Amino acid sequence: MGAQMMRALKRRLGDGVRFSGIGGAEMTAEGADRGFASFFPMAELAIGGIFEILPHVPRVLRRVRETAARVRALRPDVVLTIDSPAFAFRVGRKLSGSEIPHVHYVAPSVWAWRPGRARMIAGFLDHLLTIFPFEEPYFAKWGLASTFVGHPAADMGFEKGDGARFRAAHGLTADQPLLCVLPGSRRAEVAKLLPIYGEVVARLGGRFRDLAVVVPTVDTVAPIVREAVAAWSVPVIVTEGQEARRDAFAASDLALAASGTVTYELAMAEVPMVIAYRMSAASAAVIRRMIRVSHASVVNIVLGRPVAPECLQENCTPGILVREVGALLGDAEARARQKADLARVADLLGRGGPSVSDAAADALLGVLAKRRAAL
Repeated sequence: MGAQMMRALKRRLGDGVRFSGIGGAEMTAEGADRGFASFFPMAELAIGGIFEILPHVPRVLRRVRETAARVRALRPDVVLTIDSPAFAFRVGRKLSGSEIPHVHYVAPSVWAWRPGRARMIAGFLDHLLTIFPFEEPYFAKWGLASTFVGHPAADMGFEKGDGARFRAAHGLTADQPLLCVLPGSRRAEVAKLLPIYGEVVARLGGRFRDLAVVVPTVDTVAPIVREAVAAWSVPVIVTEGQEARRDAFAASDLALAASGTVTYELAMAEVPMVIAYRMSAASAAVIRRMIRVSHASVVNIVLGRPVAPECLQENCTPGILVREVGALLGDAEARARQKADLARVADLLGRGGPSVSDAAADALLGVLAKRRAAL
């Protein structure tokens, strides 16, 4: 997402833009020719859950203070924070009064829980770039200027993967069942979900002849994933990188996926999925008291009805997942129905429309232009 925004800004500003901040491997590669080097490893912010974050609080708060101090020292023309609201908004509050415009990309899900936060962030944000169409009018009620730009996954070409190439490269036949397993991108969630997913794969391997599994992963958790799947009882292909990810999606018959960003990516590629997630019981209990929507995944929220099965917490067990995944793997018509629904979700989130990153870049530059005109 950050790398896409960098590319869009470079297309508009050429040599007239430089970057500084925090980012992963893709942002570092994209911004290297414009002075970008991450303040600290992005993996330090990859923490999920409510109680799971507690041991990391001192380090995160230190990074908040360090980041805010560096931003004040750099005096950039604009600050863009992307997702990670627990970190980004703490930095934003520390920058209040600095007169540096602050734009945030990816609205916090306050419409799902903690609606009072909308008023809070309206107090220090200058503009919000939203990725779901219903968010712009929601935040307008709180006096926060917002622009719906579409979901960044719409720009990533997930619908353009080459499934035949992937299958040929990995020795898979055209009709061999292929399950895409996506256990997340944070160490804690991967450690919690991989043993469950591994048991599911083992049981499915006994039911589906020649079942193969692909696990597209990211650099922050790749070593953990490779070590875990090496012991699985069916052939497992582990991939890294966006092109391999797109091709793996295109080749897959079905995905078993952690709830989160990956579900939007799968929707763009129209890969039928079963969503399975488990966090600590304490975190789940708190969230259930606060939640205000009937579905956990936005692929279901967007259409207002179940599109993909959600197996969460006590329902995220090998037995239940084998039932749900096995039912879809064995029913081509059910997969086709879900694919049709996912196509509608993808279109509503911006697939096939104007570039999302271009729209986000234009909105960002618009905020900057207004600020300069007011000086």
